[in-house]
Order: sequence, then C-alpha cells, then structure tokens
Amino acid sequence: MSDLREAAMNSKAWPFEEARRVLKRYEKAPPEKGHVLFETGYGPSGLPHIGTFGEVLRTTIIRRAFETISDIPTRLICFSDDLDGMRKVPGNVPDREMLAEHLQKPLTSVPDPFGTHESFGAHNNAMLRRFLDTFGFEYEFVSATEFYRSGQFDEVLLRAASAYDDIMKIMLKSLREERQQTYSIFLPIHPETGRVLYVPMKHVDGARGEITFDDEQGREWTLPVTGGRVKLQWKPDFGARWAALGVDFEMYGKDHSTNTPIYDGICRALGVRPPEHFTYELFLDESGQKISKSSGNGISIDEWLRYASTESLSYFMYQKPKTAKRLHFDVIPKAVDEYHQQLRAYAGQDAAQRAANPVHHIHNGDVPQSRMVVPFSMLLNLASVSAAHDKETLWGFIRRYAPGASAATHPDLDAAAGGAVRYYEDFVAPTKVYRAPTDLEREALTDLRDQLVAYDGPTDDEALQSIVYAVGRDRFDPLRDWFKALYEVLLGASQGPRFGGFIALYGVAETVALIDRALGGELA
Repeated sequence: MSDLREAAMNSKAWPFEEARRVLKRYEKAPPEKGHVLFETGYGPSGLPHIGTFGEVLRTTIIRRAFETISDIPTRLICFSDDLDGMRKVPGNVPDREMLAEHLQKPLTSVPDPFGTHESFGAHNNAMLRRFLDTFGFEYEFVSATEFYRSGQFDEVLLRAASAYDDIMKIMLKSLREERQQTYSIFLPIHPETGRVLYVPMKHVDGARGEITFDDEQGREWTLPVTGGRVKLQWKPDFGARWAALGVDFEMYGKDHSTNTPIYDGICRALGVRPPEHFTYELFLDESGQKISKSSGNGISIDEWLRYASTESLSYFMYQKPKTAKRLHFDVIPKAVDEYHQQLRAYAGQDAAQRAANPVHHIHNGDVPQSRMVVPFSMLLNLASVSAAHDKETLWGFIRRYAPGASAATHPDLDAAAGGAVRYYEDFVAPTKVYRAPTDLEREALTDLRDQLVAYDGPTDDEALQSIVYAVGRDRFDPLRDWFKALYEVLLGASQGPRFGGFIALYGVAETVALIDRALGGELA
C-alpha cells in the first residue's frame, strides 16, 4: 500500500471520510455494474449558479478520493432535470412575456429567450456544461428529456407503476391532507398542449403500465408511463433515478435533507439499494439569504473569475462543506491568499499532512508551486495607494521588490495583479474613507516618517516591521490600535497588510511621501 493510500485510509479530511463510506458498500463484493457511480443533479430552471459548480466540484473531489483508496473504476454523471415543467418565469432572463406563454411546459419544450439554442432547457444545459468545462471536470452529461424519451427509464417506470401503491404510501406520509387528495407520483405530459399536468389519477394499471386521468378540461386520457409521455414528480424522480442508474453516491443541499428518507424509500421500493449521500450547508448572499438560480443573487462563476483564479474558487468551495457560507465578493481576497498559503505548505508536508491539505484534493495530488511572492491583499493595498488602473503599474513595484519576478515566470502573480486592480476599482475605491490622525497618532506617524527617512538598511520585510512595531509599542495599548490607525489614516481601510511588508513593496521613500500627505491633510 502506498504512503498516500495508507494516509487516506486514516485521514480525517472529509473527502476521504466520504470515500471510505462508499468503499464500504463493496467490502464483500465488487459492484455488478463494474464501476462506482457518482451523480450530481441540476434543475435547469434558470442560469447555472456558483452553487451548482460547488456541488460538482465536491462530488469530483470525493470521486478522486475514492480512486485513491480503491481500484474500482468510477463514473460521474451530471443529470439535468430538463423535462420539468417551467413553474415560473426566471427574473434574470430576456423576453419574459414570451416565456410566460409556455408555463408548465417541459424546459426542453420552451423556446430559448436568448435565441441561441433549440430550447430554454438546452440553453441552460449548455451554460452548465460551459461552466463545468471551464474547470476541467470529467463527467458524463445526461438529459432527463433524453433519458425518458429514449426508453432508458422505461423499466423503472414500469416498476413504479407496479409498485404504485407502495410508493404512494411513502409519499402520502409527507403531504398535507389537502394535497393527499389529488397527489400522484406520475405527471402526464398532455398529448395536445405539451404541458406537464398536475392532476389526480383515475386509475393506474400496473400490469399494463398505463395511467388514466382527466385533463384540465375534463377529458379522459389513458397514456403509457413509458417513452417520455409521463414523468415522475420530483421526489419520486429522485429515488427512481438512483434505481435506474445504480447511483452509489450523491450529495445535495440541506434543503433536501428532510426528503432523504423519501428518496431512499422509493429507491428500495423499486428494488435497489439507495446510494450514500452527503448533505452540505447552503450558500448565502450578502444579506444571508439562500442563493438562487431564478433570482440571480450571489456571485456567478464568471464574476469570481473576473477577480481571481479558478483554483481560489475551488479552495473556497472545499472549506467546511457542512457550514453555511456567505458567498459574496468580500470572500475572494481571503480565499486567494489562503489557497497560496496551502500551496507553499504542501511541499514540506508528509503524506498524512498532504492528505488533509485542501490543495491536494483541488489538484488531485498534482499540486503546483505557488509563484505569488506578493499576497493578493497586499496587491489590493498597493493598487489603492498607487491609484493603479492597470497591472503594469503594480509590476513597477513588484519588480523592485522581487527583481526575479516577471509575468512570464510568475503567471499566477500576473493574473492576480490584474484581478486586484479590477477588484480595487469595483469594490475598494467606492468605499474607501480616510480619516485624520489623532494627536497621539500624528506623533507616532511623524516618528515613523523620521525613522524611515534615516533608514539605510536593506528593503526587508522583517527589518521594516521592527521599526513600525517599535514606534507603536510604547505609545499604544493594545498595539493593534496603532496598526488600525495606519490602515485608516494611510490606506482608507479598516484593516490591511503586515505594514513592514507593505513598506518593502511600496518603497521606503514612497511610504514617507504617503505619510507626509496624510499629515498634511491631503488624504482625509
């Protein structure tokens, strides 16, 4: 057994804990289908959002963790529920009046308001795939429309018709009495209007695999449950899909957690062992509300990538999946810097430490070297004091601080410099507020200025930090009040970088000039 596999079998990192649960399913015999199947589902009712990416990323990370501890082949299916009826018109799409005419039709039967694909469902599926392909995921895409209409689902649908009463018992327990009167696990697709109908069943013929119902005009119809003429309600569909595909693992948000016994019960009623599941906490927007495809709140993948790398987003998604997270723009700088801290740590770690390091899972063990000689947070402060409108301005300072660095040799730093300028212009500059120093702060700033003017040592982070520390140590208790004053008076922010490192990057003479401007009342 390799050192990594041994470490993975004992690691407390959540991907390995989940992978070991999946492996335990087959401790007695390997899967008859010849592989372990991971699945992630997607409801294409609106444009894909960053939470969808997080679900596929986390499932992929567990899949890779499983491959570390087992030689059983794996597959990952990304399943789109695009046969669902469009229940409401999303708020963030064009031509909403046109869409309103197609309510209750399957998403793959609704015209595309963007005019680029054969249907709204196809457009949203393409968006999802583009997003996933950006991150290099290995997956198989399955459309519910194709799955139903091609006959791949027919065997399980016929089983569902035969076990109709048993499945209905599972469902009815979870419904209010009023809903119980009209509920059916089957939703017919009207042969004339093409709309998904929510109507009670008059008869379900399990032997023939047919349902009989009255449509909304009172006309009676009998339809086979096969061939895409009928679909399942979403909760029965969840469990039936597990049975049809032989799913071994699926994760979903906390909002699904109360349905887990229902999904499992339906899968068992169809004669198949339910998969392992993992419930993650939800992503919240700036106001603490759940992010949503239809309302478009929170951050999109493209918005994150305007400021930071794909890997920093993956790092953010890896962290504490069972803890609710605010997914707003202010999380980006911290995610970037912590990701690079973990990259730098990885090289010196043993197998057990690497198994617990997020970057091992993000990069599937092929971990690159960080070339970020300047943290993202420092780049933001540099953009602020230098009024940079392009990354070349930042490179003027970076090259002096790290003479061996260039865009060619440090591509991650070059990309971060561009992202930092954009982030500064969009979020920092509009909220920057300087204040005048108090008398004590003015005294300390004057002392710091004079010591920097007299300084003739190396432009070294630690040496300069010692000067900053010594100036504040005898004047401020607690000392953090001194650093807070530096940030608020000189940078117009409530928090900031390690100040010695900032001076080394920005320049001693430039910092003296900045202090002079603050003392002269030019900043506040």
